[in-house]
Parts: sequence; C-alpha cells; structure tokens
Amino acid sequence: MKIVYCIASVYNPGGMERVLLNKLRWWVGRGGCELLVVTTDQAGRPPFYAFPEQVRMTDLGIGYSADNGRHPVAKIFSYFRKRRQHRRRLSELLYREKADIVVSLYPSESSFIPDIKDGSRKVLELHYCKFFRLQYGRRGLLGLADRFRTWQDGRIVRRFDSFVVLTQQDAGFWGALPNLSVIPNAALAAPAAEHREGTRRVIAVGRLDYQKGFDRLISAWALLPEPCRSSWRLDIFGQGEWRERLQAQIDGLGLARTVRLNAPTKRIMEEYAESEFLVMSSHYEGFPMVMIEAMSCGLPVVSFDFLCGPADIIRTEENGLIVPDGDVKGLSDAMLRLMEDSSALHRMSLAARQVSETYSENAIMTRWERLFNDIMQ
Repeated sequence: MKIVYCIASVYNPGGMERVLLNKLRWWVGRGGCELLVVTTDQAGRPPFYAFPEQVRMTDLGIGYSADNGRHPVAKIFSYFRKRRQHRRRLSELLYREKADIVVSLYPSESSFIPDIKDGSRKVLELHYCKFFRLQYGRRGLLGLADRFRTWQDGRIVRRFDSFVVLTQQDAGFWGALPNLSVIPNAALAAPAAEHREGTRRVIAVGRLDYQKGFDRLISAWALLPEPCRSSWRLDIFGQGEWRERLQAQIDGLGLARTVRLNAPTKRIMEEYAESEFLVMSSHYEGFPMVMIEAMSCGLPVVSFDFLCGPADIIRTEENGLIVPDGDVKGLSDAMLRLMEDSSALHRMSLAARQVSETYSENAIMTRWERLFNDIMQ
C-alpha cells in the first residue's frame, strides 16, 4: 500500500505533527507500506521530530504562512494565487506517484484534492472541531471569510472517499454523513520513568497562542490561595507568538517564582512523569493529544469543557475534572481541589492510566488500516 500524507509543515512541535509521526512509525513497523509526506510550508527547515528514514518527504514550496499578518485584501488575493499553484504542483506529484491512499490533514488542499483523478482514494482527516474557524471571533472581511469557509466545509467534506473526525462530539456537529468515521488519536505507551507523586508540579503543554488559552490558566493560577500557590509550581511547555505576552502577564501578577514558560521538549513523556496533573485551558481542540498522553502517564486532567475532546475522554471525578468553558475561578478551584486532596489525586491518577486501553496505538491504527482497506475495495 502506498500512502501519501499532506500537511502544511512538520518543523513545529505540534500535536498534529506528533500524531503523524506516530502513525508513520506504526506503518513502518507494520511493513509493506510506501510512505510519503508532502508539505507546503516546510521551506527547507528540518522536522522537529525525527521521522523514520523509510519515509520520503517533499515540500511543494507554496508558502501560505508567509502571508500571515498581511492586509486582509492582500492576504485573500495571495491565497487564491497560491492555491492555484498548490493544486498544479500537487496534481503533478500525485499523477507521478500513483498512490493508493492520499490523506489531507486539512485545510490547504481539501477544497480541490478530490478533483485530482490520479486513481488514489482521498481521505480527509480533521484535527480541529467543526467550528474552529469561528473561535477567534474575527470581524470585517476576515470574519466574513471565516463564516463562508465554515459553510463551505460542510460541502467539501462530502466529496472525500472518507471523512475522519477525532471525537463523537464533533461527529454530532457534522450530521449523518455517509462517509463519516470517528477515529481518535492514539495514546503512546508510558515512558520507562515511573510517575512520581509528591512533585507538587502542574504541567500544561501547547503552542503559546490564543487557541491554548494559557492566559486563562495563568489568571486561574493567580486566584489560588497564597500558601498553596507558593508550595506548587506550574510549568508550561511550548513556543509561539504569545510568549512575551504571557511572560508579561506572569511578571505583572507576581507569579515568576511559581510559573515558568519552558521551551518545547522532545522528552515530554518524561516531563509528564515528573508532574502531578495536567491542566488544559484551550478555547478549542480537534482532539487534545496532550490529554491522553498525560493520562497514559498517570496524570488526572483539569480542563475547560471546550470543543472538542474533554467530554469524550474525561470522566469527571473519576480521572479528572471538567469546568465550564471560560470559568477561570472554577478552573482555579478544580486545581486547588487536587492540590489539597491527595487521596482524590491518587485515585484519579490510577484511573487516568486506563486511557491507554481505550486509545492504545495498536487498537487505533488497526482501525485506520481497516478503513484504508475498505475504501480501496
């Protein structure tokens, strides 16, 4: 089987990049697969993660991200020009490669890839919730474009041989589509290092931007009682355009001694093992990869009830705590609950590990293999 994965880039330490890496490793171990990763914005930068040497990688040199920050009108005109270039170059590649399966990780090529009649089956793998374009609440021309593209998404997804979302909650938003499947991300096996209780460390992981909502987490941390806050620490791992903004917030609230912004790490599983619980303050997710990773290491999760993921994964009071989205005081109270109740923390830690059974890599990838075989027939 020859499989092509299309993604914008793999130089960032993001969840989608890590999920792709895990899938490629599984396919390589399975044997009998030829694998190709096609990017649009890699621009010669090395992958953040070490991809298997058996996987070929090629960049189409489109450069969508170069338009970030430009005037909306200029950005829109540039987008359509680059999309035409993208379609031409990807078509040439697919006709040459003669793949069995082509997977779009959304959204760059999703609008035109079903029209490329190269003989391959086309799969759309959505790593966002249906309403991800609307989460920023943009106004004006860009806001209009967001609303139009959200409406257009409902038409685009029907054109694929298979459309895969990550949660049952998101599947409900799309309705009864005949090509719709739900396949969540897999939880990697826990690291060799055992989870150590008593570290009094809380961890959060993700890109430092609006989506991950770390400003809300820092505000919640500031609401903790001083005796508790001073004896615990919060470590946030990530990079992004909000780093200076978040550091200024930390300094302004006098939290520099207990809250730290850390660079991304390739040893995140070990960092989970050195923490007590995970906090997720996101505005939205497709499927919170860090959540099941942390839980597989024995960490309960305190999370806002954002779209989508927490409702599928967390059983509140059993393996974590869910707080109404945007309730910063509630997030602070939930963290305080686990900080002060060691028996509840221990009980939830034991239950959190069970996520590895539901989301084991072999169970999830077997579903992908079955899906690919079905649509090829």
